[in-house]
Amino acid sequence: MTTDTVAVIFFDNLKREDVALVGGKNSSLGEMVQTLGAKGITVPPGFATTSDAFREFITANDLGKVITDRLAELAEGKKTLAQTGAAIRHAIAAGDWPSAIEEDIRKAYRALCERTGIDQLSVAVRSSATAEDLPDASFAGQQETYLNVVGEEELLTACRNCYASLFTDRAITYRTVQGFDHTQVALSVGVQQMVRSDIGGSGVMFSIDTESGFDKVVLINGAWGLGENVVQGAVTPDEYQVYKPFLGNEKLTPIVAKTLGAKEMKMIYSTTAGETIKNVPTSKAERGSFVLSDAEVISLARMAATIEEHYGLPMDMEWARDGITGELFIVQARPETVQSRMDAGNLKSYSIGDHGETLVTGISVGSAITTGTVCLIENVKDIDKFVDGSVLVTSTTDPDWVPIMKKASAIVTDHGGRTSHAAIVSRELGVPAIVGCGNATHELHSEQEITVSCAEGDTGFVYSGTADFAVETLDLDHVPETNTRIMLNLANPQTAARWWRLPAAGVGLARMEFVVSNAITVHPEALLHFDELRDEAVREEIEALTAGYDDKPQYFVDQLAIGLSRIAAVAYPNPMILRMSDFKTNEYADLLGGRQFEPHEENPMIGWRGASRYYDDGYRDGFALECQAVAKLRTEMGFDNVIIMIPFCRTPEEADNVLAVMKENGLERGKDGMEVYVMCEVPSNVILAEEFCKRFDGFSIGSNDLTQLTLGIDRDSDKLAPLFDERHPAVVWMIRSIIERAHAQGCKVGLCGQAPSNYPDFAKVLVDAGIDTISVTPDSFLEVKNIVAEAEK
Repeated sequence: MTTDTVAVIFFDNLKREDVALVGGKNSSLGEMVQTLGAKGITVPPGFATTSDAFREFITANDLGKVITDRLAELAEGKKTLAQTGAAIRHAIAAGDWPSAIEEDIRKAYRALCERTGIDQLSVAVRSSATAEDLPDASFAGQQETYLNVVGEEELLTACRNCYASLFTDRAITYRTVQGFDHTQVALSVGVQQMVRSDIGGSGVMFSIDTESGFDKVVLINGAWGLGENVVQGAVTPDEYQVYKPFLGNEKLTPIVAKTLGAKEMKMIYSTTAGETIKNVPTSKAERGSFVLSDAEVISLARMAATIEEHYGLPMDMEWARDGITGELFIVQARPETVQSRMDAGNLKSYSIGDHGETLVTGISVGSAITTGTVCLIENVKDIDKFVDGSVLVTSTTDPDWVPIMKKASAIVTDHGGRTSHAAIVSRELGVPAIVGCGNATHELHSEQEITVSCAEGDTGFVYSGTADFAVETLDLDHVPETNTRIMLNLANPQTAARWWRLPAAGVGLARMEFVVSNAITVHPEALLHFDELRDEAVREEIEALTAGYDDKPQYFVDQLAIGLSRIAAVAYPNPMILRMSDFKTNEYADLLGGRQFEPHEENPMIGWRGASRYYDDGYRDGFALECQAVAKLRTEMGFDNVIIMIPFCRTPEEADNVLAVMKENGLERGKDGMEVYVMCEVPSNVILAEEFCKRFDGFSIGSNDLTQLTLGIDRDSDKLAPLFDERHPAVVWMIRSIIERAHAQGCKVGLCGQAPSNYPDFAKVLVDAGIDTISVTPDSFLEVKNIVAEAEK
């Protein structure tokens, strides 16, 4: 039987409105226990001490005056922060429990042991400040947590130490920066049954993309052992992203990103006297495998979506998996405090220009670029040596580093993931960071001039020297309406989410080859015919890339589907028009293992490319892998907004051959709403428009190739550059003709290219001709929107 008192309340009897009584962390646990258990959210049982108990402890030990006097000395400059914090903590730790409160805590612990059926239950003891975890402040990690606490005496000591941690140096600093009155903040202690994640796994998840604010994904980080290593950034965790709108469909697995982390060590229980937990290295098998199965990723994402829906705002959660039962638990949930406060009307866009050599890479936090001088500090004891405005380079950070993190122009760490302390604090401070580099403290040195770029996707780059970069603020509050639908050209899955706020009509051109060359890197034929590879070095490199795959071609299918899904997710439910691979033979040859399978051509631009490859015996089985990836994207992952587009299709007969191969591989035009477009870039596409209309649902004009082949100009020729012009009457005639004839047959026509932004008069031509869509790069979207709006007047 669990009985509440003035000093102790069990989670079962707490609601989110009880923040003043037990703090945000504990009130949130109570809210979930009371309201979300029936919806599949499992929270380990426990209880919380109240803020009244804290105040009674302070009063009973005459600590109020001690705290006020010591803080006054700090404010007057008579004592340092370290001296002040140490004096207050020592005084609190030396205090005695009021007998009634002590007895309440003992009784509550015994009741929890009885409830779980475990004598001497192992519990987690966590601080929850009454100003903590509110929507406008993260406060994460400011107070202490004690894990694997066993027995009444250990529990009482841990609770007293939690009280003392209200006045750690970092907590004092944080409250000062945030403008909180020290005397108005009380502390509640949460006591919760430990989940045996020491022999399982744990981590952090957000119900929103932490970098772009994209609200349709759940971000999950995970590592082996107890979760403190993920929270503090001591390890580089696995990372997963899941598309929320599809979670209601049990048949789908909408995991749109999956990255293996280094997971250098794990935190486990310790059997050493005086030590409750310890870190040990992970095994090679643990480092080489994912902590979560796909089914577990989906289960956690559903929990995140359920919690977010209940609270009505983006959430930051901690999860744990019991290594004995395999059960997944939520052990904390609090409001997300950065992206939810962003100005949605203004989008700041950074782009990198000329830069020096790449020194290190890691996980980017934010999307900014900055330059500065390195200040390398490896121990928190040396933070007084930090030079204001420098780039802080260190192994990892915890809340003790906050005083200098807020003075840094950027932060670079060896360890950590997107949900680590360094990442969360840098986001809150608006400071770009690159975490999980692995070797930053080895490769970089103090007084070194560097550029920190977080503007190139999930991967952050540290470049030597001062790079050129541009920054532009896009006003999203005054975007004109247009009858012509303006879409986006996207290629890089890692940067796709940053453009989700643009009011685009979908993605008019997604380039498959970018994913192949940057994420997969291997020629599909080298995977299909791995045993026939003659280059031993290539074989070894492919073995390393495909580790964990017995079926090497499946690596291509999986990585292509997951890469493309991130672009499809940004577009959904609007269409994403996916161009199948359009490498030239020399570009295919540059893929790993590619030279063995590609012929040498004198003029690859008009050689064996596009549709002609797809049904040819030299690439037919490679194209089959592309088709399988798209089938997975549409059917297993749920992105039925994907429209397939065939490039460089010279004749109707060639179209028939390609459509037949697609059908063999599960992609049939018209089935399950699947549409197939063709690039209009060869004059024959226009001349035989009616025949192509019988085979395709739409055209996308590739103005570069169409201009090149209409005017007979090599578009890469410097000599002929003055003659290359999409506005030439012959090219305009081609464009007008295909629009008119395609519309007559009920086919849609769009154009993907930069000409409308480069030449406003060309946009007028397209609008007058009745084009359905124009697809442009994201940075020119607003400009083209305005140009088209003007042209439509």
